[in-house]
Amino acid sequence: MSYWARILEDMTDTPARLLNLLSLLQTPREWPGSELSERLGVSPRTIRRDIDRLRDLGYPVEASRGAVGGYRLVAGAAMPPLLLDDEEAVAIAVGLRAGAGHAIEGVEEAAVRALAKLEQVLPSRLRHRVATLQNATIPLTRGDGATVAPSTLTTLAAAVTAHERLRFGYRAGDGTETKRQVEPYRLVSTGHRWYLVAYDLEREDWRTFRVDRVDDPFATGARFAPRELPTGDAAKLLAHTTSRSQPEHDLDVTFEASAQFVTARLPAHLAPAPTGPGTCRLRARSTDSVEWLALRLALVDCEFTVHGPDALAEYVTTLAARLTRSVAPAAS
Repeated sequence: MSYWARILEDMTDTPARLLNLLSLLQTPREWPGSELSERLGVSPRTIRRDIDRLRDLGYPVEASRGAVGGYRLVAGAAMPPLLLDDEEAVAIAVGLRAGAGHAIEGVEEAAVRALAKLEQVLPSRLRHRVATLQNATIPLTRGDGATVAPSTLTTLAAAVTAHERLRFGYRAGDGTETKRQVEPYRLVSTGHRWYLVAYDLEREDWRTFRVDRVDDPFATGARFAPRELPTGDAAKLLAHTTSRSQPEHDLDVTFEASAQFVTARLPAHLAPAPTGPGTCRLRARSTDSVEWLALRLALVDCEFTVHGPDALAEYVTTLAARLTRSVAPAAS
């Protein structure tokens, strides 16, 4: 190949070729230079130059010598941008939407930010596939009823990241509906609910909003400089707010099952301690409602005894009687 032919090859579609090369290297295997050259339709010399370009951009590409040597992308100091094919993008979007929509334990604000970024750049054909899969799937919920539309979470997360004011309708616990304009600060997951911590412009004070009660949120386009939280931390502000609005319960429950079995079936903030080979005891302080706590205890699917609080024991007794009455007597 002549000098000018090599120069022309090197200048033609370099950005697209680099992206294709990076996509190949993100597959967990080692690529011989000859195979990369054949795949991309360029000379081995151009592949070596492109590898150097990727290294200059911060991608840690490792080379091994020898007859079976080649190139592979290794872990570096920072997370490089990922290139996903259609199937991978759809799988990640569906998984994140399913988790975010039902506030499953472990799905934190970072996951919602990732979902917001992914859905922002998804091509329309992939958006349609994600929506089709989502609509055709019935998730197994866990009894708390606090479902959230993933589109609501991504809208809120994007506004938090961009420091952009939000407008939305809000339904309070007593059913009162209001219109709000806020400066969103953080999304916080408690394990079974999502909350938005924000500064309410009309009320001139910090507020926490249950995201499952937020309706039709949209970013106004107006940017703001984040204010300093009075507590210094969004989770602390949420805990302070909920402790004022909801009574706190001292839970004391024993289970006829191992701590490992029970822990896997309860939220992270309700962790029992083992008391024997097949028993455990939960002692914790909670602001969750007795109705929700009763349902979660029933879903553990083992024998249990409520020692306290009295309100929870009374509700479990009432619920058990109601469920018993709901079963029609067998025909004689």
